[in-house]
Amino acid sequence: MISQNPTHQEEHRRLQDTFQEIDKQRSDIGPVYRGKDYVEQLLEAKREESRQRLDLLDNEPYFGRLDFQEEGKEAPLPLYIGKRGLDRKETGEPYVIDWRAPVASLFYSFTGGDAPVTYEAPDGTIQGDIYRKRNLSIRDKTLGRIVDSYERGGDNIGLNDEFLLYKLGDKKDNRLRDIVSTIQAEQDLIIRAPRYKALIIQGAAGSGKTTVALHRLAFLLYQYQQQIRAERMIIFAPNTMFLDYISGVLPELGVGNVKQTTFAEWALDRLDANVRLAKGTTEGNAWFSLEGTRPPITDDTPGRFKGSLAFKSLLDERLKEYAENFLADQPFEAWEGRVLSGEMIREWFEVEYRHYPLAARRERLSARINRWLEMQLTNIGDPKIRKDKSKTGKQRLRAYMNKLPKADALSFYQSIFASGVKIGIPKKVLDATQKDLKKGFVHPEDLPALVWIHYVFNGTENLAFDHVVVDEAQDVSPLQIVLLNTFMNEPSFTILGDLAQGIHAYRGVQRWDELSAVFSEEHNSYHVLRQSYRSTLEIIEFANRILPHTDTGLPPAEPVFRSGEPVEVIQLEREEEKIPFIRDFISDNQGRGMRTIAIIGRTDEECSHLHEKMAQAGIEANLISEGQAQYRGGITVVPVYLAKGLEFDAVLVTNVNDRQYALTPQDAKLLYVGCTRALHRLTLIHLGALTPLLNDEGAVS
Repeated sequence: MISQNPTHQEEHRRLQDTFQEIDKQRSDIGPVYRGKDYVEQLLEAKREESRQRLDLLDNEPYFGRLDFQEEGKEAPLPLYIGKRGLDRKETGEPYVIDWRAPVASLFYSFTGGDAPVTYEAPDGTIQGDIYRKRNLSIRDKTLGRIVDSYERGGDNIGLNDEFLLYKLGDKKDNRLRDIVSTIQAEQDLIIRAPRYKALIIQGAAGSGKTTVALHRLAFLLYQYQQQIRAERMIIFAPNTMFLDYISGVLPELGVGNVKQTTFAEWALDRLDANVRLAKGTTEGNAWFSLEGTRPPITDDTPGRFKGSLAFKSLLDERLKEYAENFLADQPFEAWEGRVLSGEMIREWFEVEYRHYPLAARRERLSARINRWLEMQLTNIGDPKIRKDKSKTGKQRLRAYMNKLPKADALSFYQSIFASGVKIGIPKKVLDATQKDLKKGFVHPEDLPALVWIHYVFNGTENLAFDHVVVDEAQDVSPLQIVLLNTFMNEPSFTILGDLAQGIHAYRGVQRWDELSAVFSEEHNSYHVLRQSYRSTLEIIEFANRILPHTDTGLPPAEPVFRSGEPVEVIQLEREEEKIPFIRDFISDNQGRGMRTIAIIGRTDEECSHLHEKMAQAGIEANLISEGQAQYRGGITVVPVYLAKGLEFDAVLVTNVNDRQYALTPQDAKLLYVGCTRALHRLTLIHLGALTPLLNDEGAVS
């Protein structure tokens, strides 16, 4: 039934007109061509793109309306803004404005007031006045909520956040969703930043930094469509499960063919097959284990040292020496009396081929000596003698080349660590690395250095990036960023993370200037997102109590005023109470409409045991473990270190006692991650003494 509200009736008519326009354009495209004519096949590919664009529009044609009067025009023009643009078939006039278009930036940047506004168009700066800003919710082709967040001449009190709060109240499923309809002004500045920048974004938990980065990709493809291609963009995420979690955002925005991977997967593709990746590290295992003490993080911590710019300098010195001493000053004797001088060989290698990477120089030298050998053979008239000399020459050439070192990354890396402290590698790093390297095993922290060596030996292998997104960047190293920058003409990065969630600090960064030092000042741009949209006011304020214990010096997150229930911290008397409590927690939250519920434990072992006990009690849940490729939603049991990046309607953090979460920065970061996964409800339980990270006032017990 259509509302009798005049505004609703007006927007309902406009929506029906839009659907008619979409249907007309879809019918004009015609049926799918299935023939074999090559030209028609090319045309059909274009037609299919149009069909897909119209399908996206048909689902949700637009989400916003902006009544804008351009300077010099007689009246305001209502501009409808959607995920994709739509022009009228007959006139070519814009009917729906793509959210990435210059004029659409006003929808995100305008926050009220009667002053004139401007936006940058291809023809220059456009000025005008805004008369109305309207948010519209369309689901299943039906018009739902309408919120005028600004109306010229109205009081406009408290309207700006009404639609945002409405959207934030949605319950979660097992996928990250786009935020096109609710992009905030500070997020929009990042999304629309110039292409040739290395944007480093410190974002509080729930600030939408991952989603902002994905929307930035969509914007760059729109803004620079003649200069960049989706297949030359790449997203680096912390693990394959997180990739699955974010996989729906770009298709919803009409973007395909962007490679999404982990750095380890990408690095192993670059390296030879003899590189085998070990599971975990001594440091990583110590960090997440409850056995013994977690070691302090210093500059000679193996993971941090191997990702540092200091280690890169050490590698570059050794690589330079290696190249200079690569070729022994030795002649090549094809057969007795037929000699190619060592001086000529060196001339070819060090002068003629000096601009090629080392592996290519080696191959070209082999081919050049082989050509010289063929020329010598042409001077021999007797076929039998020529055949014998050819056999001898070929054998000697193989032997000569086999004496030269192989430009192999792993072999060189092994030799570096065999040299040990003599070349400046700290003993702590040597002890943690040499044993596994001898067996051919490497750890994730070794991969940036190995790929750097491989790059020096082999060049870029025709790889080139138009834009790189690095998510959870607090866990990456400066060397990793230097390496990725090598595959670009100019830096074009979106590097995002949260130091307070740096749970892999043994291999990551402690300050963002460790990464910004990679870029020149003109290419470097630092942004802070403090506003947290994920969780309720109560949850954010609770998590902010943990933040000072992380030793990051970060300011508290700023919650959107979306109030919910108080956070509960509950002490259990006996271990036997835990499973019944979990059962009640799940049942209660499901009764409140919560679709995704997480039970977050401290370690893999704890979660595995808890999942088994829940199954015995008839509680069905998905257990997340290391290397898992998919997050399934529903009820989830997950160790806290694997929960990073995910979010759930309701969260229960178990065993928040003084042993599981000690008063250390490492444990504070883990607990901060666990608490900030919750959107609507957060409960923590413990047996014995409460963690000192929470033993101040403020929680309900």
